[in-house]
Amino acid sequence: MRQAVQNTLKASVTFEGVGLHSGQPARMTLNPAPVGHGIIFKRTDIALGNRKIPAIWNLVERSPLCTRLVNEAKVSISTVEHIMAALAGCGVHNALIEIDGPEVPIMDGSSADFVRGIMKQGIMRQGAALTAFRVLKEVSVTNGDARATLKPADRLKIEFNIDFVDAAIGHQEKSLDMRNGAFARELCDCRTFCRRADVEAMQSAGLALGGVPGENAIVFDGHSVESGAGLRHSDEPVRHKMLDALGDLALAGGPIFGHYIGERAGHSLTNTLLRALFATPGAVAPVFCDPIMVARLPGQGLVWNEIPQNRRVA
Repeated sequence: MRQAVQNTLKASVTFEGVGLHSGQPARMTLNPAPVGHGIIFKRTDIALGNRKIPAIWNLVERSPLCTRLVNEAKVSISTVEHIMAALAGCGVHNALIEIDGPEVPIMDGSSADFVRGIMKQGIMRQGAALTAFRVLKEVSVTNGDARATLKPADRLKIEFNIDFVDAAIGHQEKSLDMRNGAFARELCDCRTFCRRADVEAMQSAGLALGGVPGENAIVFDGHSVESGAGLRHSDEPVRHKMLDALGDLALAGGPIFGHYIGERAGHSLTNTLLRALFATPGAVAPVFCDPIMVARLPGQGLVWNEIPQNRRVA
């Protein structure tokens, strides 16, 4: 049985800010889009040529620090993972994202502003069945001591563990069933982070030029934490890695029914995993969502009162 569950936004919503790595200002508007449109970025600051960049895994130019999409005309958009996570976590499948710069604004370093903006406008159900991707057999990729895996499951589960020498981070692990608004409740307000030892190296390489500790990023240095008014969760770093994973997995082109496990993984490795998934015979199959599958989709059952309002812990 097919279920008419493709969704778009009820109305446009605009966000303004600076790019985390470029430091350039950008105005980004999410617009409703028709059935079958998918998520597409459009660079409004470019006058001629192909300005549209579909949000799909095989257009990713892999980078360890962010997810960058590049179309055939070499037009790009960077740091798409947080907005992609917000769209997936709110159950939006069709949207045209107009942006007047090369990088998605970082906002506070999380997806919370995007989630609030999307849900304030509301979600509109569209009259067409939704295609999802069911993982049929385990696929795993590695890079040094990092590993990313997708296993068969009847819903999307995300599991992650990290290890850092900085005592303020240390070892963290978490697992979540992504049904029933779990992304908004548990992950969407978790901010991007880095180590103080890496900040100067990134900026010397022309990256993190828009990063401001405590405003749009958390910086860890041994036992100390630069995070403004404090952490929003005691394990905010691993939760943010899970946020990133959802955004990167959303580039599959539809919801994934599978169990993702990230061990010290990053953007590049998750994209490598998607490439391996779609290249491995018999590993994944497109399926129309039936009513049972619909109930297990991220974003189903999400209500406004569950969206966190900058919760903090000591």
